[in-house]
Amino acid sequence: MKLVDNKATLSFSNGAPSVELPVYAGSIGPDVIDIRKLYAQTGMFTYDPGFLSTASCQSAITYIDGDKGELLYRGYPIEQLATNCDYLDTCYLLLNGELPNETERNDFHKLVINHTMVNEQMQFFLRGFRRDAHPMAILTGLVGAMSAFYHDSTDINNPEHRRIAAIRLIAKMPTLVAMAYKYKIGQPYMYPQNKLSYAGNFLRMMFGTPCEDYEVNPVLERALDRIFILHADHEQNASTSTVRLCASSGTNPFAAIAAGVACLWGPAHGGANEACLNMLEEIQASGGVAKVGEFMEKVKDKSSGVKLMGFGHRVYKNYDPRAKLMQETCNEVLTELGLENDPLFK
Repeated sequence: MKLVDNKATLSFSNGAPSVELPVYAGSIGPDVIDIRKLYAQTGMFTYDPGFLSTASCQSAITYIDGDKGELLYRGYPIEQLATNCDYLDTCYLLLNGELPNETERNDFHKLVINHTMVNEQMQFFLRGFRRDAHPMAILTGLVGAMSAFYHDSTDINNPEHRRIAAIRLIAKMPTLVAMAYKYKIGQPYMYPQNKLSYAGNFLRMMFGTPCEDYEVNPVLERALDRIFILHADHEQNASTSTVRLCASSGTNPFAAIAAGVACLWGPAHGGANEACLNMLEEIQASGGVAKVGEFMEKVKDKSSGVKLMGFGHRVYKNYDPRAKLMQETCNEVLTELGLENDPLFK
């Protein structure tokens, strides 16, 4: 971000003196007006609920153009990454700014895969939750508890601690999620296997049992990996902003990420996926496709309180670039599972 020659002038209709504000230009996207000294100069604040016109930080990680339907990770279009890379390649890119060469790729994959196990005491901590607890409630607790089990990497002001914490979170998150799922359904935990891919490991830990060998389906493996890529980063969304706000106090990385998980739980954020599935199941239970018209009439009636979940986006006003990739992936999975004609997905 660099200072440009022109400045923004703020004038007042009440005759108060005008104020000049510096303007900065980024490498991509709109210029920004620096208002940090506005209060000192005018005694006034800006009012922008939801940060609709406010950049909360300087970042070179992700760029979104909601009007054009464009999403870039470190300058790479999401379509290229989802087609040509895997999730751990994408993690490396987000962390380091460039895609890895062959040696860097092998080293990074090995580093993450070899740290997927969690401290054995975590399963005893898990037993404190009710079996019917929401998985996001469990995950929030487990991620926060990592600061008690891995307290050698909790100094958020130490770059090496942040790096170690990031690797641990990437590596252990699928294990924690799978543990929460297995606990809820009453099945034994499945330990990760270093010979499997990141997505393959997650599938086995979620759906495998000790009774028999679990064969990873390559179609599902690739689909899950692509979903991870599409959700790897999304600029200053609610959960990212929550993590940054917590981290600004100097709290440890695990506590900050736990707060982000709690934020992601909300139905206006990550919880919208769950709400959409619940909506589809309710429509199906009430009569399926034949009842869609009746349901839509309720949606249009503002007094009904019924909402249409899963449609529209706060940022993408024209087209979500992830949608086409998700549609292709969804069709591949449904075909592989023989569910392409399931009424729930019509």
